[in-house]
Amino acid sequence: MAQRLTISLDAMGGDHGPDVVVPAALHAAGQHPDLHQILVGDEGVLREALERNGAGTGPSLSIRHASQTVGMDEPPSKALRNKKDSSMRVAIDLVKEGSADACVSAGNTGALMATARFVLKTIGGIDRPAISSAIPSIYGHTYMLDLGANTECTPEQLFQFAAMGSVLVTAVNSIDAPRVGLLNIGEEEIKGIEAVRRAAQLLSQSSLNYVGFVEGDDIYTGEVDVVVCDGFVGNVALKTSEGLAKLVGHYVREEFSSSVYSRLAALVAWPVLRRLRSRMDPRRYNGASLLGLQGIVIKSHGGADTYAFANAISMAMLEVKKSVPKRIGHLVASAMADVSERET
Repeated sequence: MAQRLTISLDAMGGDHGPDVVVPAALHAAGQHPDLHQILVGDEGVLREALERNGAGTGPSLSIRHASQTVGMDEPPSKALRNKKDSSMRVAIDLVKEGSADACVSAGNTGALMATARFVLKTIGGIDRPAISSAIPSIYGHTYMLDLGANTECTPEQLFQFAAMGSVLVTAVNSIDAPRVGLLNIGEEEIKGIEAVRRAAQLLSQSSLNYVGFVEGDDIYTGEVDVVVCDGFVGNVALKTSEGLAKLVGHYVREEFSSSVYSRLAALVAWPVLRRLRSRMDPRRYNGASLLGLQGIVIKSHGGADTYAFANAISMAMLEVKKSVPKRIGHLVASAMADVSERET
């Protein structure tokens, strides 16, 4: 019999709240008979949303009432201090108490990270959690971290991010020795700031499959499986990628609608364009992992639709099945031991 998993969902978070979370949960329930989901939020609102979708509670779906909601622009400190009964906080509390195996939220990123870190604590050997997500590349996708949780990082923290990213890729993609690259402004050893150069030394002395410095274009070539950087650089790179994808999409639509002949060409090319759109669809990669916590928390994009949020739920399930936090703890301890031995 398949292992029964329980995922708590912050049903009030994100730009669309229950209008997206509830149908996504129903879709996931239909796809995974072994899944139990707890919708966390205003019980009355959630029951109405279930009714609109022709569903109700049962063995695979339940409701946990929460009287508060964290706003998308609310300061993390305020949410942590004043919103102890928010849908976000209660969903994370369920993981802490063992009632849920993982939590998924599309809510305020800063508040989610602050609350998750406060409630769940970090794994031994990890200074700070990091946000990681998959980014499309030529040969599939590359995992990148940190994507915004830590704007400034020490060499040791960058090293920890590399270990956490390696575990995630091994667990999700079944790659035994993921190739790890450290994002820099050049591949030469003398390039970059001191923290990055020192992190490279630590990685070179470890058992991780470190391949050296990589540049921005290497994120998409598929030459590495994990790209490591601080959260400031990572977030800028991520937002730039999203903006570029929108720009390319805009140009393609503009050119194919510029004349009658262009529209006819678009009809001929439509099967190819449809496959291209599917491959580059960011909704396929929705579900960023908050790595380094003593529990699994997945951050969905705030504007996610039903399809995207359902993918975030699937990501949470996969991390539970692969015991990602436990594996991170083991690898970080082992990697740090290797570095200490080689430095003595």
